Amino acid sequence: MSATVLVLNCGSSSIKYQLIDAHDARVLARGLMERIGEETGHVRHESTEGVVQQDPQLPDHESALKTMLGTLEEHGPRLSDAGVVAVGHRVVHGGERFSAPVRVDDDVERTIDELSALAPLHNPPNLAGIRVARQVLPDLPHVAVFDTAFHQTLPPVAYTYALDREVAAQNHVRRYGFHGTSVAYVTKEASRFLERDPARTNLIILHLGNGASATAVRGGKSADTSMGLTPLEGLVMGTRSGDLDPGILFHLRREAGWSVDELDDLLNRRSGLLGLCGVNDMREVQRLALEGDADARLARDVYCYRIRQYVGAYLAVLGETHAVVFTGGVGENDAWVRSHSIAGMRQLGIEIDHVRNASRGERPRHISPDGAATAVLVVPTNEELEIARQSVALVT
Repeated sequence: MSATVLVLNCGSSSIKYQLIDAHDARVLARGLMERIGEETGHVRHESTEGVVQQDPQLPDHESALKTMLGTLEEHGPRLSDAGVVAVGHRVVHGGERFSAPVRVDDDVERTIDELSALAPLHNPPNLAGIRVARQVLPDLPHVAVFDTAFHQTLPPVAYTYALDREVAAQNHVRRYGFHGTSVAYVTKEASRFLERDPARTNLIILHLGNGASATAVRGGKSADTSMGLTPLEGLVMGTRSGDLDPGILFHLRREAGWSVDELDDLLNRRSGLLGLCGVNDMREVQRLALEGDADARLARDVYCYRIRQYVGAYLAVLGETHAVVFTGGVGENDAWVRSHSIAGMRQLGIEIDHVRNASRGERPRHISPDGAATAVLVVPTNEELEIARQSVALVT
């Protein structure tokens, strides 16, 4: 039976897509529709036939999706020939309602819309893509896969904030966690690599990219995670601050007269690595640091120090820990960040083999010495494949 899924990740001005065979993980085609709503858009499409790039007008998501379908029809593979069984949609916030993937209907759309208050930057464009895709592809089942779903196993002690309980309940304030689709995939891949049953495996997964999070996985399920009500909490990120004293917000409001929108912009778009040294890409941070830039050196040190704090905390949460796992763009590619994020943990059974750490590859690999009490792994993530697999499992 066919297991091909069209996976869509819709942002406010872009649509990423992949046509994936969920059984053998083959990517039949991938592409990006960007600059939606601008004067001129941009399309990049890759398939076995090669790479196609165009600059058509993409005034809205509907035109972008129709352009995508036209590109697939012209340059292949055609959806009818590929045997597509579902369209899988990435949705950032599922709140407390969604703990698993769900087939999209009008009621699901309404609920995703209601949850936009919890993810105003992400859920609206996710929903816009779903609505247009259902119109453009009405004969296929559409599946929503939520970044928060994997973390619905968090125990109350981990997801509860010490706020007035009535205020928290009325406003749905709790820890939800994010990057769950990636963490779900990496949990299974790391367990397979270690030749362990996921239900008997404890992991600390560090998803490090422009967004960054740490997750404690106990028995294959999320036991704690660094992101909270929003993706702002936790580790230092490209432009987000991560953890800070909430009193800073009151101080800036009272002393500097900052508005809520200004504070939101500061913490989400002007902080993190960008706020510390002026660039948000870790590759640029490393370049500046090597050139002697003191701000860049401090930025990467703060970045790694925060990771180290969370690793230590989650060792205490889990007790027995079988592996610390690096994934995401930075986690998979930056050996310096990996080594400095767990530096000084040899007495806790965690250390890195520097020769292995310097190697690169596209498959899961050990970067810890043979015989280490706790393995240290690099496991490339594949959120699109996870969405495809969850979609096929639901519709078949």
